[in-house]
Amino acid sequence: MDIEEFIQLFAEQFDETDISEFKPETEFRELEEWDSMVALMIIAMVDEEYSVKVSGDDIRNSTTIKDLMDVVASKK
Repeated sequence: MDIEEFIQLFAEQFDETDISEFKPETEFRELEEWDSMVALMIIAMVDEEYSVKVSGDDIRNSTTIKDLMDVVASKK
């Protein structure tokens, strides 16, 4: 699993946030556009792209995009 690809797919779930805001260390829940709908879209994206089920707890327990990618990688 490639971090750049994961970030690209992650960023595509946001409509208004500039792509430059997304880095491995980005604390995604601090983004202005973050809300429960985006969280659901991230869960769906991970399921579709990686065939991995992540839960709301997985997202709540992740601080950065890299943290979430590590959770997804650990479930593959």
